[in-house]
Amino acid sequence: MLGRKSVAPLAMVMAGLILTACGDSDSDKTDAQQAAKSSEAQASAATVPTVSNEQLPQLYAQAKQVLFEHRPLSATLYGLQQEDTGYYHNNQLESFTPEAEQQLREKLRKLSMDIKQASSEGMSPEQRDDQRVMANIIRYYAGHQDFPVGYIDVWMGLSPFIVNQINGPLIDTPRTMQSDQAITDEQQALDYIARLANFDEFVGSVEAKFKADIARDWVPPKVVLKGAVRYFDNFLAPVPSEHPLVENFIAKVSRIESIPQDKRDALIAEAKRQVEEVVYPAYQSIAELTRKQLDSARDDAGIWAQPNGAAYYQDAIQQLGDSELSAEVIHQKGLDEVARISKEMDAILRPLGYKKGSVGARMAQLNEESRFLYEDSEQGRAQLLADLNGYIAEINEKMAPLFRTKPPYEVEVRAFPKDIQDGAPGGQYTPPAVDGSKPGIYWINLRDMKANPKFSLKTLTYHEANPGHHWQVALNLAQDDLPFLRRIAPYNAYVEGWALYSELVAKEIGLYEQDPFSDLGRLQAELFRAVRLVVDTGLHHKRWTREQAIEYMAETTGTARSDVVAEIERYMAWPGQALGYKMGMLKILELRDQAKKELGDKFDLAEFHDLVLLGGAVPMLVLEDKVQRWVAEKSQ
Repeated sequence: MLGRKSVAPLAMVMAGLILTACGDSDSDKTDAQQAAKSSEAQASAATVPTVSNEQLPQLYAQAKQVLFEHRPLSATLYGLQQEDTGYYHNNQLESFTPEAEQQLREKLRKLSMDIKQASSEGMSPEQRDDQRVMANIIRYYAGHQDFPVGYIDVWMGLSPFIVNQINGPLIDTPRTMQSDQAITDEQQALDYIARLANFDEFVGSVEAKFKADIARDWVPPKVVLKGAVRYFDNFLAPVPSEHPLVENFIAKVSRIESIPQDKRDALIAEAKRQVEEVVYPAYQSIAELTRKQLDSARDDAGIWAQPNGAAYYQDAIQQLGDSELSAEVIHQKGLDEVARISKEMDAILRPLGYKKGSVGARMAQLNEESRFLYEDSEQGRAQLLADLNGYIAEINEKMAPLFRTKPPYEVEVRAFPKDIQDGAPGGQYTPPAVDGSKPGIYWINLRDMKANPKFSLKTLTYHEANPGHHWQVALNLAQDDLPFLRRIAPYNAYVEGWALYSELVAKEIGLYEQDPFSDLGRLQAELFRAVRLVVDTGLHHKRWTREQAIEYMAETTGTARSDVVAEIERYMAWPGQALGYKMGMLKILELRDQAKKELGDKFDLAEFHDLVLLGGAVPMLVLEDKVQRWVAEKSQ
């Protein structure tokens, strides 16, 4: 965590204004699957407990405090207050130096082990779930001790490359400040400026970690670094006074009627100065360092080429795919799913008159038809956003009988900012603030309008908004009786598996009955996730080239090549993350089918959905235990 700096010129202009402020064990047995085993098995394998279960709530609170002490920007993202984090965080930036990263990881590993080894005697099943999941979440955040590389991300745990084209501190920090940092009074304006004033130390800490990883011969693939350079070029393209960090600040400050105009002008002038004198030089420095690495960076696309890369990928399968299966088995599972889904798509395409060529080629043909495309204009973009809001309104009404508990937070549709859209995915979701001051946001990428055919957008909306990410994340966040880290638990297979399952639910409630082309869009999206199993394991296990993965995905799915290129480069930066979608969906469907079979007429789908959602995101073995307990109770 980086402390505040004084903002001297502002203080001189505005006399009287003061800027206020303020593990893993040695074995691999703490991976996602082992951590989700029964608490009885854990207790028998552990030493005599050193922590009583009465102390567990304190340890849960301590873990929250440790995480947000090191990640103040994430505290802002979730709308946490000083009483939540124990310090004034809204004017702080994060430190990613090797020393800061090591300290965070060691603290979290110790907390994870203390929680895991606590006695579970006398605890209810729900309390045991808390213990199991909290020990696992904290281990998830800490990353495996064999891999001191990369950085700890509050969303995905250990992320391998601190400099890349799609996420990381250098992309997420300015974006979070723009979209999630509230500025409704003078103090909040000063907090924003204080963060701008610390960009040199913040970016310097990222440089230090990047250099430390390079010294370990841990260097992102050349394509990933080229994408990062493109991001830096876009970031630095405007003149400083017109940068989005400034324009966003001006827009927010201009709405604060309680600040006199002369003070408002002084605040804006200081924000411009900090961007020009602090932010730009810092990003120019990291951009130059990244450019210098291009010549020596690897051409190999997969994580296997990094030191101990094969072991890293197996850990990523366990953490992000929530699976003990080998990469080879997952690859074949992907191929099997591709064949099954392609057959379903062929059965819809033929009656519509699309009979020649592969399924992918026929879908590519649909992508070119003007009737399915929006105008590549501001009017076309506005119409697309309006249609997405319409899809949300429609499914909110249709899904009501199958979803009893409604989240208390709204969702808003926004286009990705232009300065980050080149490296951004087609769609993405960010959570609401805990206090409701900010809605959940469904981001849509409008860089290439041909990549957004009309028949694909219903499914994308159900995935990112309702009943997908927003519904699940917002419900999780609203569960006040859970430890806070469970309310924001980032389990990739659960979160992405639920969102993909949601696409199927939309079909089951009849939203595609009169729209075969949108049903093709749904199946194409599912096919896309099956292909992810193939190309992720292909890149990181079978040593496929980037071009080989692009060709396979484009030919198999018929997706626009611009989207495919961005996707493959995303998998290069995030090994294992793409596995969670299909692996998680398959497990949720397996549990639903088992419960239906065992309960018969007693099965209630709305109750099943509440069971899955209201306990927060969990490892799949914990979810399986919960479903089995539910089935046993209803069977009596």
